[in-house]
Amino acid sequence: MKNNLSGMIIACLMVLFCSCSGGKQQDKNNVSAGGESEEGWVLLFDGRSTEGWHLYNKGKTASAWVVTDGELRCTQSADLPHGDLITDKEYRNFELVFEWKITAGGNSGVFINVAEKPENPTTWASGPEYQLLDTAHADFQLNTKKPGVIFGFAAQYNDGVYKPAGEWNQSRIRQENGKVEFYLNDKLTATRDFTTQEWFHLVDQTHFKNFPEFGKHTRGHIALQDWAKGVSFRNIKIKEL
Repeated sequence: MKNNLSGMIIACLMVLFCSCSGGKQQDKNNVSAGGESEEGWVLLFDGRSTEGWHLYNKGKTASAWVVTDGELRCTQSADLPHGDLITDKEYRNFELVFEWKITAGGNSGVFINVAEKPENPTTWASGPEYQLLDTAHADFQLNTKKPGVIFGFAAQYNDGVYKPAGEWNQSRIRQENGKVEFYLNDKLTATRDFTTQEWFHLVDQTHFKNFPEFGKHTRGHIALQDWAKGVSFRNIKIKEL
């Protein structure tokens, strides 16, 4: 009897330890780490709600963007309104970090310098895109559309630094006075100065030339793209420079 009681106590302690460990692991996401607040970092996603975000040109409304298990997810539900999710606030000089994972064959993106106006039908009518893409997607064969690039403009500076569908990637976007740098899993993948004639010339060589405000701004909203496949985000933080 004594041996059985000891075994039960040990088993209960192991369950309690595992539960606490799992809780602590989850608590590490969507929170400010030590010293980050003092350095100016602000959470853009609290892990519980879509506070601070709204649908592009639609305002605060229920949508396919839901919060589950500490993740901001864009579901494929046909019963909910779809659209890109954008920050309530605009940003000019900033450093943005976030983690993302995508479903098999998925395609999404993060836009910066978005000008929210009724005459701009989509976020990408004004904002350049940090491309998010799974290796199984057909666009993965195109160098200018791989993860971490400025969509449609140049190949990755460092290739092969992405993780497959279902695994978390870490991304960083830094913009200061119109000069932007994209990073994927700590590797530089793109850089561009949005104030130069070189940039405007590049835009004129693409279909984006049909959108008068594309790439013209160095301040605007940050947007998460709703696409045909599921995508999830967490640990979205920003520091204004």
